Amino acid sequence: MSLFTEIQTKRLRLRKLTHSDWEAISFLRSDPDVNKFVKRAPAETQEKALAFIAKICQAIETNSSLYWVITEQGHNQMIGSICLWNFSEDRKKAEVGYDLHPNSQGKGIMNEALKAIINFGFNSINLKSIEAYTQKNNTASINLLEYHGFKLVVGKQDADNLKNAIYALKQP
Repeated sequence: MSLFTEIQTKRLRLRKLTHSDWEAISFLRSDPDVNKFVKRAPAETQEKALAFIAKICQAIETNSSLYWVITEQGHNQMIGSICLWNFSEDRKKAEVGYDLHPNSQGKGIMNEALKAIINFGFNSINLKSIEAYTQKNNTASINLLEYHGFKLVVGKQDADNLKNAIYALKQP
């Protein structure tokens, strides 16, 4: 049984990814502004975006990843995403990841989405710790994480990207 749950906040609806989101996925995974601090494979074609969607939907079904499409209440248009993934073997730790369309940045949207996902992680699936890997120059992401109580994990490195800093939040 999938652990995925749709989440509503005051302004946002965090819903399941669908094939009709392929254009937004293609943009979010290929736009230079969105990806300037992220090392990941682009999805610049419909075929690549649909392959990514299929991979994510499979990961949700097997509970190896939880991925939410961020939309504004009353609208179905994807403006970003937030996920819990890279679960530890004992499922007590997960990594959070997120992206947001440039037109939606600076409006508190990711702040609201992250608050909801932290709450879900600690209170619904009983995580003990949530980590975030963010590029050392991504001040907006670092500020967001620190605002939510994430602390820099001194001495821990991301072997896949040495430009990343690792932040962690322990269950209160």
